Amino acid sequence: MPITTQNHALTWTDLDGVPRSSAVAYDKPSASRRQQELEDAGCSNVQIIETKPGQLPEPA
Repeated sequence: MPITTQNHALTWTDLDGVPRSSAVAYDKPSASRRQQELEDAGCSNVQIIETKPGQLPEPA
């Protein structure tokens, strides 16, 4: 049975109102931790997006 890897990236709006996106892919638990760190830092609209290997989202 093949192992399927799920990659996740994040998008958010920083404190200055600038849309951002992650430059790396995370596994789900790491993405959730990063989401909490960004929210704790005051960033808004933090979203976890499922991505394919080698693919990252554009800032919204």
